[in-house]
Amino acid sequence: MAYVRCQRCGHPVCPACQVPSAVGVHCVDCTARASAGRRAPTTALGGRLSDGSTLITKALIAVCVVVFIAQKLPASTAMGLNVIRELALVPVFVSAEPWRLLTSALLHGSIMHLAFNMWALWVLGEALEPLLGRWRYSALMALSALGGSTAVYWLSAPGSRDWFTGTVGASGAVFGLFAAMFVIQRRFGRDTTGIVGILVLNLVFSFTAAGISWQGHLGGLITGGVVAAVYAWAPRERRGALSAAGTAAVALALVGLVALRLASL
Repeated sequence: MAYVRCQRCGHPVCPACQVPSAVGVHCVDCTARASAGRRAPTTALGGRLSDGSTLITKALIAVCVVVFIAQKLPASTAMGLNVIRELALVPVFVSAEPWRLLTSALLHGSIMHLAFNMWALWVLGEALEPLLGRWRYSALMALSALGGSTAVYWLSAPGSRDWFTGTVGASGAVFGLFAAMFVIQRRFGRDTTGIVGILVLNLVFSFTAAGISWQGHLGGLITGGVVAAVYAWAPRERRGALSAAGTAAVALALVGLVALRLASL
C-alpha cells in the first residue's frame, strides 16, 4: 500500500483517509481542526447559510395544534386543566398570573382562527427563520407576542368588560412577523407594496370586525417592527452584540410597561 504525507502535519496518510486540497492532500485530523476554526457563512442578517430549516416555525405550529386539541378536551381528561381558563390573557388576572401574557399566544378561539394564524406563521417563518437565524427569529416572535399582550393589558380599562374578557391567539406574534418582513424588505431596498397591502387589509379588519383584539394586533406590529429594525440595521461586525442588546432592551421595556401598569392600578 502506498502512503503520501499530509501537507499540514507531515504524517503519512493512507488512501482512504486522504482529503484533497488545493495543494496535495490533508489528513482527517488536520481537516477537522481547520474546519473547527472557520466561521460558518451567514446570511445578511445572521442566519446560517448552511441551515435553511424552519425548526422553530414547525415546533410552534405543532405546539399550537396540540394546545388547541387540549382546549377541546373535557377538563377531566386534560389532567384536570381547563386550558382556556388557566392560560388565556384576562387582564384582571395578570397581577397574580403574569405568564398569561405569553401563554395566551398558544391558544385559539376557533379552527379558522388557528388555521389562519398557522398559515401566516408558516409562510412568514419560511422566509424569516433562515434569514434571521433561530435565536433572533424566536426572540422576534416571543417579543411580538408579549408586545401584543402588553398593549391589550394597557388598553383595557379596569372594571370594563375588556378587563374581565379573555384574549387568545398568536396574532400578535404574526403581526410582528409581518412588520419584520416589511422592515427587512425596506432595509434591502425591495418592493414593499405587497406586504403593505396585506397589513392594511388586516388592520382594517382588526379595527372593524367584532371580537377581534385590535390592541393585540397593534402591539405586536409595533414591537415586531422595532425588534426587526434593530436586527436589520445592526452593523455586520457588531451584529451579535447589538442584536442581543436590542433584544434585551425591548424585553425590559415591555416588562417595565407591565410593571408600570400594575403600579397604576
